[in-house]
Amino acid sequence: MAKWGEGDPRWIVEERADATNVNNWHWTERDASNWSTDKLKTLFLAVRVQNEEGKCEVTEVSKLDGEASINNRKGKLIFFYEWSVKLNWTGTSKSGVQYKGHVEIPNLSDENSVDEVEISVSLAKDEPDTNLVALMKEEGVKLLREAMGIYISTLKTEFTQGMILPTMNGESVDPAGPPALKTEERKFVQAFTHAPAVLEADKGGKFHLVDGNVSGEFTDLVPEKYIAMKWRFKSWPEGHFAIITLTFIDKNGETELCMEGRGIPAPEEERTRQGWQRYYFEGIKQTFGYGARLF
Repeated sequence: MAKWGEGDPRWIVEERADATNVNNWHWTERDASNWSTDKLKTLFLAVRVQNEEGKCEVTEVSKLDGEASINNRKGKLIFFYEWSVKLNWTGTSKSGVQYKGHVEIPNLSDENSVDEVEISVSLAKDEPDTNLVALMKEEGVKLLREAMGIYISTLKTEFTQGMILPTMNGESVDPAGPPALKTEERKFVQAFTHAPAVLEADKGGKFHLVDGNVSGEFTDLVPEKYIAMKWRFKSWPEGHFAIITLTFIDKNGETELCMEGRGIPAPEEERTRQGWQRYYFEGIKQTFGYGARLF
């Protein structure tokens, strides 16, 4: 093991059995392929959409070929991922008739943004035409893009822990954001959304969640009682916000949460409901164990 003061300190590294990068000056690589496979399967299999025609859901990840890795070169993280994906989906009409279909994502890679990734939706061979294909192509594709965005942002935050450690002057490098944002509120939100978050938990404070796909402003906060906010999806018309209120009611040692949303665009109501159920309520339950009953 080299010691400080022996030779040129720019090249001094400590050899460790656990391969931890000590001084950030040499090249290290972490294979993220197995982690990515599990993460992508979980995200894709959670995709479900519904409208007046019926509902559709991804039922199988039939192909997931590729690899992912993270490299640290002199304190700079370099991300590489490239995946070819095939999914199977099932649609059920209001009358109970089932349809089978496929989704193909030929190139999910670091060379393209999520919005640029090609997604092809089709019916299985010999299946009759159904309006559920349009549902999957529109709302289903939106959720698939959200899933890919969450995978990428989580890869860049959750999976990078320990790859960059304090430098010589004692300052830390944090891939998730500057030190000023390291509040307990941000940590909790990032934990249950599994994505980067920026927020000021005060009246008038702004927030950006799920890698910027959700944003808004807190209009009123009363600890343990009430939260009101202006809230929007990135894909909504420019400048349009819904008004979301969360009321917390103490009932015999349990907390009842009442949510109300006003001003949600009509075509986005179901997607918004599913988004809150998935990223907020189910995320909080799975992460912290709160919410034994979700309605």
